[in-house]
Amino acid sequence: MHFLNQDIAFPDVSEATKEGILAVGGDLSPERLLLAYQSGIFPWFDDEEPIVWWSPDPRFVLFPQNIKVSKSMKQVLRNTSFEVTINKDFEAVISNCALMKRYGQQGTWISPSMKSAYTQLHTLGYAISVEVWLNNELVGGLYGIDVGNGVFCGESMFSKVSNASKVALIIFIQNSNYKLIDCQVYTNHLDSLGAEDMPRAEFMTYLK
Repeated sequence: MHFLNQDIAFPDVSEATKEGILAVGGDLSPERLLLAYQSGIFPWFDDEEPIVWWSPDPRFVLFPQNIKVSKSMKQVLRNTSFEVTINKDFEAVISNCALMKRYGQQGTWISPSMKSAYTQLHTLGYAISVEVWLNNELVGGLYGIDVGNGVFCGESMFSKVSNASKVALIIFIQNSNYKLIDCQVYTNHLDSLGAEDMPRAEFMTYLK
């Protein structure tokens, strides 16, 4: 495991531990975060801990052409009263995501420092939010990072009503041209939508 200093640099992802931990420390500056995503690395830590940088092997990914839309979801998409928007209220989306638990972790992982960092990335045009509205109320959504290499790095999603986050992801993918969606680590939710494991070495080739 490597300990980062003020230099904006990361070790090679092949040096990550079996669990996927690559490095500890550094900061959440836009420059470091963008380099991380371009390098197949993402931060994931509790607010009381130092920043922990991950690059798991295998990587959980979703090919847009392989997304599974069940018959019931097709009906929801046809008959729904949901309205889907892009980048209409990033701060509301990340705030709601912060209330959701992440797989394998107690409590929230989206700390105030993370919210501030990703809101800054949104201002710079790299962090994207998808909002799902029902009767003018925000009921679901997701956010992630686009560094311009054709890969959308999904960070978190939330639902307040049934199917809202699925609607967000499906509509977003159907109206985008990404070659790959990075889901980072396994979840039942994304598995049901067609996400799959990919060797990290193969995943890295998609980032070039």
